[in-house]
Amino acid sequence: MQRLLITICGRAGSKGFKNKNLKTFCGQPLVYYTLSAAELFCKAHPELHIDLALNTDSPELADLVAARYPEVVYLPRGAELGGDKVPKMAVYQDSLRRMEQRAGQPYDWYMDLDITSPLRTAADIENAFALKQARGDLDLVFSVCEARRNPWFNMVKQVGDHVEQVNQSRFTGRQQAPVVYDVNASIYVFKRDFLAENPDGMLWRGKIGVSVMMDTGIIDIDSEHDYHLMEAIAAHLYKTYPAYAEVQRSIRAGGSV
Repeated sequence: MQRLLITICGRAGSKGFKNKNLKTFCGQPLVYYTLSAAELFCKAHPELHIDLALNTDSPELADLVAARYPEVVYLPRGAELGGDKVPKMAVYQDSLRRMEQRAGQPYDWYMDLDITSPLRTAADIENAFALKQARGDLDLVFSVCEARRNPWFNMVKQVGDHVEQVNQSRFTGRQQAPVVYDVNASIYVFKRDFLAENPDGMLWRGKIGVSVMMDTGIIDIDSEHDYHLMEAIAAHLYKTYPAYAEVQRSIRAGGSV
């Protein structure tokens, strides 16, 4: 049986939005949306051995997860991996190493799901994982959204006392420019060896594929404004798109948190 490790990684505090990983979103703790989507994906894949782990230096976050999802393995994060300057890859590698030591055998794939992406469907996870399964040549698949601006057409950069195109071109229409995406940091699916052997935390060393998500469902929650905007978008998506509503509806019931 092939093996997949799914992690949820969140540090205590946040400079942009204090304690954002502990916030309540549309009536439920933010982290529960990621756990619910992960559980829907797991139920659809009985042929896989899937372990879930939480890597965090926040005891409060660990308690929230344990309250309704006790099967998730808690990996207390060491001080050396704290702060906002530590690359995500280092936390992923720490999680992989510790979970493989615990299991006594390696995983075939590693997936990370970001806490601050509550508007993620089970199909979004499925699409990213299916692409990685189908493409053995890819070291990594991550989620993206179609970009609303294009650096060859309608984006500029400051150059001294004026602006210029980010990338010089003679395109007269956006459709002529290369297709570009926004990396939304919601889903990462790694080839196990690429992650384990990466020397410096640079994703770009590998051959990368992308899985496209709906752009209105993903805004990085880095401020209180982002948070309220996402709640407003969520109200529309829960009413209009059953796949989003399913994630909210499938959050495990429990007592007050």
